[in-house]
Amino acid sequence: MLTVHGMADSGNCYKVKLALEQLSLPCRWVEVSTTKGETRSKEFLARNPNGQVPTLELEDGSFLPESGAILAYLAEGTPLMPAGRLERARVLQWMFFEQYSHEPCVAVARAILRYQPPDSPRRAELPRLQERGRKALGVMEQHLQNSDFFAGARYSIADIALYAYTHCAADGGFELARYPAVVAWLARVRAQPRHVPLG
Repeated sequence: MLTVHGMADSGNCYKVKLALEQLSLPCRWVEVSTTKGETRSKEFLARNPNGQVPTLELEDGSFLPESGAILAYLAEGTPLMPAGRLERARVLQWMFFEQYSHEPCVAVARAILRYQPPDSPRRAELPRLQERGRKALGVMEQHLQNSDFFAGARYSIADIALYAYTHCAADGGFELARYPAVVAWLARVRAQPRHVPLG
């Protein structure tokens, strides 16, 4: 059985949880607290030298870190990963966008507001993060005005990757009502079979 070493409140871990559920793949979840330093333990670093969650433990005892790599592994040969060369590249295009242009702003703003005290000096980062996050949401809004999903006409792991932190972007101070096409897409993702919430 697959084992996920993850943190329930992490959007990156939620991507894996959602994909596993929607693919009806049984798994064991091992909760790991980054705030308690558990990802820096010698035992965890042997699984993932980068010391981050999620980390997927495969049936053969090997480990696969990084949420995007895990999604690609799980989705291989399923409807969540298109078969065509260009369509697969489109999936990767939006997953790379999520990791480079979206997650570093939207997710980090959320983490600062959720986990840092009100007097934290990290609060000074919020205006810059929110400006960049609004730009990323604007790119998504523009794309979704002409498409129901991100990589072609059907739901894929690109949507899972972007949904994870977009659906809780308000936690980072983002006004999703400014992006009606994004809001409509969020509803389409929630309507997918076997959807589960964050947490």
